[in-house]
Amino acid sequence: MNLTDPVADFLTRIRNAMRSRHQKLDVPASKLKAEIARILKEEGYISNYKPTEEEGMKLIRVYLKYDLQNQSVIRDLQRVSRPGCRVYLGKDEIRRVQGGLGISIMTTPKGVMTGRQARREGVGGELLCEVW
Repeated sequence: MNLTDPVADFLTRIRNAMRSRHQKLDVPASKLKAEIARILKEEGYISNYKPTEEEGMKLIRVYLKYDLQNQSVIRDLQRVSRPGCRVYLGKDEIRRVQGGLGISIMTTPKGVMTGRQARREGVGGELLCEVW
């Protein structure tokens, strides 16, 4: 399978799994996806993730999180920067997502971090996606 945008595929798999009320999902592993999963866990959007291997393929198993009414904690995820149209922001251009209720995930020279962390660190970078 040849994917032109593995991050968009990752976000779409999460979106589809939570709409189907799955407890977990497996995605092909990459360092960037592992970093995105780490941020989603730290920010409380997923309950956990772990690298795993099945039939020689490296995977990341993502455990989704639901509230007491069985609603997904993630309301929506959106890919911002795409291979055909990259979106780069300077440190002063990073805005709040959904009035501060969501997070943006960015790749910066200091690694993958949330928009809030990037503002604090004073670095800009590529805006990968927004989650709320």
